[in-house]
Amino acid sequence: MGALSHIRVLDLTRVLAGPWCAQTLADFGADVIKIERPEVGDDTRHWGPPYLKTPEGADTREAAYYLAANRNKRSVTVDIASPEGQRIVRELAAQSDVVLENYKVGQLKKYGLDYESLKAVKPDLVYCSVTGFGQTGPYAQRAGYDFIVQGIGGFMSITGERDGQPGGGPQKAGVAIADLMTGMYSTIAVLTALTHRDRTGEGQYIDMALLDVQVAMLANMNSNYLASGQPPLRWGNAHPNIVPYQTFQTSDGWIIVAVGNDGQFRKFVEAGGQPELADDERFATNPARVRNRDVLVPILADMVRLQGKQQWIGALEAAGVPCGPINDLGEVFENEQVVARGLRVDLPHPSGGTVKLVRNPINMTGTPPEALSHPPLLGEHTEHVLRDVLGYDAARIEALRGKSVI
Repeated sequence: MGALSHIRVLDLTRVLAGPWCAQTLADFGADVIKIERPEVGDDTRHWGPPYLKTPEGADTREAAYYLAANRNKRSVTVDIASPEGQRIVRELAAQSDVVLENYKVGQLKKYGLDYESLKAVKPDLVYCSVTGFGQTGPYAQRAGYDFIVQGIGGFMSITGERDGQPGGGPQKAGVAIADLMTGMYSTIAVLTALTHRDRTGEGQYIDMALLDVQVAMLANMNSNYLASGQPPLRWGNAHPNIVPYQTFQTSDGWIIVAVGNDGQFRKFVEAGGQPELADDERFATNPARVRNRDVLVPILADMVRLQGKQQWIGALEAAGVPCGPINDLGEVFENEQVVARGLRVDLPHPSGGTVKLVRNPINMTGTPPEALSHPPLLGEHTEHVLRDVLGYDAARIEALRGKSVI
């Protein structure tokens, strides 16, 4: 029994932001029924390679992208463009606490699956819409793509190497950060609305937008701009006010060195065999190092290249200089701390193999999240849900299948 095992979520979302929210709820025990298009399913099922492999090494039809955001759910295939399919979704909504959807603004109204229509069959329903730009405003009808939202929302203006430096220019994040954060904010919104419903009996509508989330998550950068009127600049991996506080390339990889004071700087250059740099008036204090960063950093870069990543990490940790490696994902999942925390989970899969996933990072003593079931095959639970939740008999289910409704 998970903390949310009394909650049923009807998941009409696809790709990442909505599914991420639904998966988080499912990790805590919510019964998530994922509605997918017959024969096609969630777009991300086809976003490969890589794909999950069978024990014999052959590719399955399950793309790794899809697997990342859909564990602990039940998959039901329904053609919502058909009247019978719309009726199935309405009946499921009447048996659900939450509906999640990420269709274009207004698109579900023509199917009778918008909030007002479903509220009529379930007055206390919590209904969460996830779009690129929200339900209102001049951009409301635009399709929302994470990459574009990172640009419009200011994230890329502060991410990337400084202009004029090698590789300078704006960069997106390495993952779809606007999608993922919107999924997390949506989870908070849904849980808040459920708490309100439990106290008052009232459901409500939630309007989540990738752009809103992208702007909000810039946090102190927003405050810096609003206080000063000066847009922040890109600094790449460097710090605008502390030197050296950045990445360096060693002889066999990259490390981060985060020197926070003059004493740490001295220990850093002593470890590199150049203690005289700490006595040079151009570099002896942090203000001097900031003023002379263009002279100092190339000297430090040459110094760091003379030793390997592990040599540097060992020496700097022993000296008390804050540092860390820049690991690729192979190194991440071999890292002793990651292993000790049990972040990787393996679940049996109907292919006969095992699906390797990353657990929910929340740790709780009483009601922890759990990875209990594999990301479902397309339509894996259609008959089960129609029979057990809606009471359909075998003949009715077979008739729906014959009409390609399911």
